Amino acid sequence: MNKLNLIPLVAALLLAGCATALPPLPQAAPVPAQFKQTDGARWTVARPAEAQDRGQWWKAFGDAQLDRLVEQAGERSTALQEAAARLAQARALVRSAEADRMPQVGVGASALRGAGANTPQGATPATLLQTGASLSYELDLFGRLSRAQQAAALDAQSREALLQSTRLLVQAETAQTYLSLRALDTERALVRETVAAYADTLRLTQRRHQAGDVAELDVVRVQSELAGNEAEALSLDRQRAQLENALAVLVGESASSFSLAPADWATALPVVPPGVPGTVLARRPDVAAAQSSLLAAQARVGVAQAAWFPSVALTADGGFASPELGDLFKWSARAWSVGALLSLPIFDGGRRESAVQSAQAQLDAQLALYRGQVLNAFRDVEDQLAALRLLDEQSMAQGRAVDSARRASAVSEARYRNGLVSQLELLDARRSELRNRRQALQVRSAQYQATVGLIRAIGGSWDAPTPVGEDGGERQLATR
Repeated sequence: MNKLNLIPLVAALLLAGCATALPPLPQAAPVPAQFKQTDGARWTVARPAEAQDRGQWWKAFGDAQLDRLVEQAGERSTALQEAAARLAQARALVRSAEADRMPQVGVGASALRGAGANTPQGATPATLLQTGASLSYELDLFGRLSRAQQAAALDAQSREALLQSTRLLVQAETAQTYLSLRALDTERALVRETVAAYADTLRLTQRRHQAGDVAELDVVRVQSELAGNEAEALSLDRQRAQLENALAVLVGESASSFSLAPADWATALPVVPPGVPGTVLARRPDVAAAQSSLLAAQARVGVAQAAWFPSVALTADGGFASPELGDLFKWSARAWSVGALLSLPIFDGGRRESAVQSAQAQLDAQLALYRGQVLNAFRDVEDQLAALRLLDEQSMAQGRAVDSARRASAVSEARYRNGLVSQLELLDARRSELRNRRQALQVRSAQYQATVGLIRAIGGSWDAPTPVGEDGGERQLATR
């Protein structure tokens, strides 16, 4: 067949291969310029910003113990180590995909002894020695190899974003667990203070009962209150032990050897500035990972479609062959070949079509996952912003309740000592004061949890990358 007759066929295949290129997916997602819970509903376009610095946001809490724990978790967390290993695996697959696009060179040698038509002496046993080199290279005319490499590179980007997401998750969980433990320390101290007060009251009431001033019922009531608060204190001790063990796992230590002594809760509470821009969501590692996975799925659709077109490979072999070792490298023993291999499947029972459909379905799934990830990101931020706003109002209301309960308790105690009210009214006032003080602590703890939750939801501190002021120092988050 005349080689010129192949030119129209090759040109048509090239044009068909180019026609399989998929339109690029949008690289940016529309997001609100500001969140609903801050101000405004204008929309803007958020460019990918997963490479931005998330900042050392935990330092805004001004707690040296928290700083040490978060840094230790970053170094020793098993979850981070696993995510780093997954990233290394993905990068190795990228190098493997890159190698498929490079020429393949090999060398070899063989020694054959036998008899037959392929030996120099025919039916007489003989030895044939061979040595040589081979070269092969597949022409990527239809983009199959380049798309496979692109998909592998996007998978690696997704894994890198997931590593960042895991790091942020570990940091946030470490901070939240530590802050919960410190809040529990304060609540335990409050309950134990109440236990000590009831113990003093019980001793006084028992003396008055022995003197005949009060009835036995008064003694039993105080004993009941004391026992109930002792049980509550033990329950808080159990919760603290569990939080301490959870913190040990987060920082990569054995729960049997890790301990954190109780301390005063002096951690600062960062204040979210008004008007947090919606574009901070572009830094979220999970959103970036979902976008990379989406683009990788799109590239794999192209790989599956390229299977419909022929593959062209160039090959070359060269070397020496001789029945005698001494003559193996003589010029007369040389042998070489150059060729081109074109392969085009004709009928495969629908295998290629099913591969294309599978890749397209995977693309649709990744697109839905990406959209869902963005919507969940909005929800996470709005949830935490709403929580912070409402918790701030709840904290002020709870503060007023604590002040009123303390005043009521003091008045009831004075009236009880003067014989104007019964012991039952005094105990009710004390129970109300304790309940309101504990609720105030729980609201304060929820504010810390929501602050860390917001930082995690927006992918880091809200002013990262942290700008440098005129004095050369980094601007820190406001605290209260």
